[in-house]
Amino acid sequence: MSLPILYSLRQCPYAMRARMGLLLAEQKVMLRDIVMTNIPDEMIAVSAKGTVPVLLFDDGSVIDESLDIMLWALKQSDPNNLLFEHDDKAFSDIMAFIRRNDNEFVEALNKYKAASRYHDIDEVYCRQHCELFISELEQRLMKNDFFMGVAPCLVDYAILPFIRQFSRVDRKWYLQAPYPKIQKWLEKHYQNSIFSKVMKKYPQWLDNKESIVFGSGR
Repeated sequence: MSLPILYSLRQCPYAMRARMGLLLAEQKVMLRDIVMTNIPDEMIAVSAKGTVPVLLFDDGSVIDESLDIMLWALKQSDPNNLLFEHDDKAFSDIMAFIRRNDNEFVEALNKYKAASRYHDIDEVYCRQHCELFISELEQRLMKNDFFMGVAPCLVDYAILPFIRQFSRVDRKWYLQAPYPKIQKWLEKHYQNSIFSKVMKKYPQWLDNKESIVFGSGR
């Protein structure tokens, strides 16, 4: 049986999230790294949405939402109990937390990034809108090292790419912002070998049509 194929983009936060889930679950895939200015016809043929990540299985089935890829992978293998498998209430809280990130924070973050890019006068306003969520995260980290307790869970890894983006919009402001716990949390992830493996740079698939085995252990 062939390994699933993952179409990915190194810096895309959704693709980062998918790769993180696969690596944490120790699920091997054949990685095809692409660029959005030259999307492979093979990817469009299986997922008309035209964005990464796309996970294609040997039987032709497809998962093309990043969180769904994380959940699929961790349901195959969850050695660190990131899904809180035996606690339905905690899992429900995890999913609600991630939905808030995806539906509220990401929208505010996109407006903040656009305002910064174009030097919009609303940049500070847009950042403050992001801070409503960031402040809540900071408060959580005052109680524990991670968002749902003393150890990381799905929430930490699912929202990591977006908190990373927030920290990079205005680096000078971020480094002096009143969020020391967020900064420490982010730095802790950066120092983790998981992050460096997730962010490893691979050759573009269209250059040589050679897929890379990814996710083969920690």
